Amino acid sequence: MSRIESRLAELGISIPSVTKPVAAYVPAVISGHLVFTAGQLPFVDGALPATGKVGDAVTAEDAVGYARTAVLNALAAAQSVIGSLDRVTRVVKVVVFVASTPDFSGQPAVANGASTVLGDIFGDEIGQHARSAVGVAVLPLDAPVEVELILEFA
Repeated sequence: MSRIESRLAELGISIPSVTKPVAAYVPAVISGHLVFTAGQLPFVDGALPATGKVGDAVTAEDAVGYARTAVLNALAAAQSVIGSLDRVTRVVKVVVFVASTPDFSGQPAVANGASTVLGDIFGDEIGQHARSAVGVAVLPLDAPVEVELILEFA
């Protein structure tokens, strides 16, 4: 069992199958020693667990979980092009889009759902990253969150 597979098992986390794109793009591409993922929604078994805006139909607490799910989908996309998450040498950047009501300002807390699990999986040295948490009016399929990753690999 690989180092990351062992860590995932310790945490009780499974990397899902790669989510099929909902439009004309691929889930991830490689450029040099970087993997760029497409924006990943919090699909679970091919369906969104919730739709709507954070601060209205979706609670902030639930959105944290959806950010976590979306980043696991992003890791699946990255794994599909590099073969193994053990090849990741650095989580470079995480971008979390949060579909939210105009008065909701907790996007950074929602984004922590993605950031925390990356730290849990990869550890501080590899898992610490730059991040943007962006509030938006609407996301594809009315998803509450979307996550993109940039990973360095060897």
